[in-house]
Amino acid sequence: MDKVLEEKESKKYTKFQSFILIVFIPLLFAITVALIAMTILGYNVFEITKEYSQKIPFISTEEKTQSVEELETKMIELEAEIKDREAKISQLETKLDSKDQEISKAQKERERLEEEIDELTAMKEENKRAFKDIVKTYETISAKKAAPIISQMSEPEAIKILSNLKAATLAGIMEKMDPKDAARFTELLTVEKENNALNSP
Repeated sequence: MDKVLEEKESKKYTKFQSFILIVFIPLLFAITVALIAMTILGYNVFEITKEYSQKIPFISTEEKTQSVEELETKMIELEAEIKDREAKISQLETKLDSKDQEISKAQKERERLEEEIDELTAMKEENKRAFKDIVKTYETISAKKAAPIISQMSEPEAIKILSNLKAATLAGIMEKMDPKDAARFTELLTVEKENNALNSP
């Protein structure tokens, strides 16, 4: 039993020895020769190894500091962009507020104009009613009394009343007028009717 163990141990020892003799020592020798050869050729081996070690991730400290600087620069740029966007948003909000005020003013102006239109419409209706009443008055009074009153009126007012009278009433008033006035008003009424005919669709 002891012999078997001794044989196994000697086998293990020989494997280890063979690894050192066959692999490790030749490798060490090759590295030493390469270092000597490169030094003779004028290469600084330590500087080359330093250069390559800096390119390997997790070893290069310069690269890390560079990347940190780049990140900080990017952060500053992004913060500036955010501030710029915030300023733009603020400007747009101000514009919106001013637009809202303009809309509010326009709505108030529209309401005021609508009120004015309503007032004018009411006045127009009132004037129409009043004018109809005037026309009715001239139709009810005698032609003898109406003729001298209309003769004293301005031409536009007289024509407006005469053109709205019934044909029989108009004929009676014209009969009682001075022939010159009757001729003048007849001519004006003819022109008025022609204009109305041309303006009507």
